[in-house]
Amino acid sequence: MSSLDWIILGLFFLGLIGIIVWVLLQKEKDTSDYFLAGRDATWIAIGASIFASNIGSEHLVGLAGAGAESGMAMAHWEMHGWMILMLGWLFVPFYARSKVFTMPEFLERRYNPHARSFLSVISIVSYVLTKVAVTVYAGGVVFKDVFNIDYVTFFGYNIDFFWISAIGLVVLTGLYTTFGGMKAVLYTSVLQTPILLIGSIAILVLGIIKVGGWNELMEITRANVTVHGDSMTSLMRSHNDPDFPWTGVILGSAIIGFWYWCTDQFIVQRVLSGRDMKQARRGAIFGAYLKLTPVFIFLIPGMIAYALNQKGLITLSSNDAAFSTLVTELLPIGFKGIVIGGILAALMSSLASLFNSSAMLFTIDFYKKYVPDATEKHYVLVGRLATVVIVLLGILWIPVMKGIGKVLYEYLQDVQSLLAPGIAAVFLLGVISKKTTPAAGLWGLIIGFTLGMLRLGLNVFSGSVGEESILYKVILSHNWLHYEIYLFILVIISMIVISYFTKPKDPNTIVGLTMGSATAEQRAEVRDSWGKWDVINSIVIIVIIIAFYSYFW
Repeated sequence: MSSLDWIILGLFFLGLIGIIVWVLLQKEKDTSDYFLAGRDATWIAIGASIFASNIGSEHLVGLAGAGAESGMAMAHWEMHGWMILMLGWLFVPFYARSKVFTMPEFLERRYNPHARSFLSVISIVSYVLTKVAVTVYAGGVVFKDVFNIDYVTFFGYNIDFFWISAIGLVVLTGLYTTFGGMKAVLYTSVLQTPILLIGSIAILVLGIIKVGGWNELMEITRANVTVHGDSMTSLMRSHNDPDFPWTGVILGSAIIGFWYWCTDQFIVQRVLSGRDMKQARRGAIFGAYLKLTPVFIFLIPGMIAYALNQKGLITLSSNDAAFSTLVTELLPIGFKGIVIGGILAALMSSLASLFNSSAMLFTIDFYKKYVPDATEKHYVLVGRLATVVIVLLGILWIPVMKGIGKVLYEYLQDVQSLLAPGIAAVFLLGVISKKTTPAAGLWGLIIGFTLGMLRLGLNVFSGSVGEESILYKVILSHNWLHYEIYLFILVIISMIVISYFTKPKDPNTIVGLTMGSATAEQRAEVRDSWGKWDVINSIVIIVIIIAFYSYFW
């Protein structure tokens, strides 16, 4: 890091502090103001926040690492701009009409209070065990590599710099999230997103130049062929591929994408903050545009790191070190400060969104149910305290991530593939059919979560499960994507059967929450919320995705 790099990094922090101070000077009126920015966010803030919240350690460390290890295999998960369009066009009207704060609250409106409570538990547990722990772990790894510091002496003790950077990241982000709420998350994202894009694009361009051009990169990566005849540039892998068979990738990645982009509080909270339906939808369209970039600014740089390592131009210590190695090896004076600012932006925005969403779930879905008559200021205070608890849990879970065996991005998608099927099925059937009953909604969540966690537990103790046992044959013997698809189909069938034998919810209580149930006034409101440019931009995004698949097929 040169003096210019430090100056640039300092300017980034000054900008961040300025935004946070401005937010803190805005007095919160109530929980809507703290958790949803007063439902007054515009499309730029919504779209930037969707992107910045999504781009966390799993991209900086994990996606680049996946690119270095398996090339384009995991690009399917990053071509989900069409899923964000589904959020904007299909789900925003339902969520906007329901006036809910959280996704579990929406399930209570559609099904019953038990479904709400169960989804809240699933969400908070999954946030702590995956998103917080993964982001914090990767933050420590990245900054230890970038700054090339092993230990720091403190009062005569040598402390691993990994722990200093990881805990510092959590505490710093936790402070501004705790005091600033959703406004801090939204408006810091407006600063963080361009910084992240500029720095990452610099890595991409300099990397391609260093490797000898695009054709050279494609030639080197195509030469790495698997036993099934697939190269690193192949999007569609053989159905015999042990990790990414095309038979599993197409639907399996879509199930995870549907759950994450259309039903997860972590993302949907951004569109719930919209000033109106028009701003929410346009924010989703803007976010879909931004979502087209991660393959190019993270996954392809991972492939570049692999190619440079093959040519002997860099030394890649591990796949997950791909991005940080490129930062230290390629960037000229000045750009390193921009990229490190971008890395900080990605990690902090992802953690900030997570802390705020977790606090909101706890306050609205648990605390407010048991203490219903408190003041709005009291609920905001509880939300702040809940954020502090989430911060502490994130720190306590850091050691768990030290034992990860897989590439980080693969680990995260594997865990999410076990969480997504049940939740995705419950939301999908709940919206498309008013015949789906409250009992079916609750049992869909229970069946999906139980069978998902059963496989996760068996994976942890796989050494003690014999290949001849029934558990192994039924649960563990299947490819992770195929198991996800089987689980999704099982939950769908179970919900249909349960709905046939149980009592549906009174149609008058779910008007506007299912397809075909909206009133004439509600339908007119939806129609007035979009114009031709919204349609044109959505079509452009779809065309770009199709072109990408055509090139890398």
